[in-house]
Amino acid sequence: MDLAELCVQTVEIAKQVGGFIREESQKFQPDQIEYKGFNDLVSYVDKSAEEQLVRDLSALLPEAGFLTEEKTRESVGAVFQWIIDPLDGTTNFIHGIPTYSVSIALQQHQEIVLGVVYEINRDECFYAWKGGSAWLNGCQIQVSKAPQLSNTLLATGFPYYDFEKKEPYLQVFQEMMENCHGLRRIGSAAVDLAYVACGRFDGYFEYNLNAWDVAAGALIVKEAGGELFDFSGGADFIQKRELVATNSLISNEMLHIIVKYFKPNTNETKH
Repeated sequence: MDLAELCVQTVEIAKQVGGFIREESQKFQPDQIEYKGFNDLVSYVDKSAEEQLVRDLSALLPEAGFLTEEKTRESVGAVFQWIIDPLDGTTNFIHGIPTYSVSIALQQHQEIVLGVVYEINRDECFYAWKGGSAWLNGCQIQVSKAPQLSNTLLATGFPYYDFEKKEPYLQVFQEMMENCHGLRRIGSAAVDLAYVACGRFDGYFEYNLNAWDVAAGALIVKEAGGELFDFSGGADFIQKRELVATNSLISNEMLHIIVKYFKPNTNETKH
């Protein structure tokens, strides 16, 4: 399979769906909100966008299965699986805050081999394929060169319905805040990871994540020269639903803080 060519085609699909979302943002009304759960919002835009993605990606790779946020299609492919979030940052979209994205990843035999994150309002498409480096609108990107935490700007996400880990998270937040230039919470995990990949953020951490939130962005970070961990310092961040992404130079410092408060149950810490 030519992953580079497949990535080009996936980028075009992401941009087309992003165009639909951009148009709908001009006429979306608050009374069109639906609730999947406490503070877990969805709209017809998410569902329609996902249906378009499923249709076009199915035509591109008919044998692939799908893991989708809105569950308009759930199927398992023998080799390939698309992992998609049609609108990462739904709460931002609903409230008119212009940071949200389309996120598409392709998994081959349990390995992510392609990732696309299209940030709709800035018309910025971040993408990568296995072994092919990371790109933003045709230009190669790399993670930052910040050598230590005191030189960094970090990103995170706040819990919004599962508050079980709130206390250790707030302790991590406080210590990170005291040791970096600042912390940002922009509301789209896919965009957070894309910004780590291109060096706007130097690191990112969050828990209670789903595969469709992070699969594409994680590959882009990796291909841009970054590192990714779960909160124990291992590599099982999708299954554990927790992620630390870094420029590789600040991994030790970030993990030291996170492991201190999240008390891993295994001995898999790498740093």
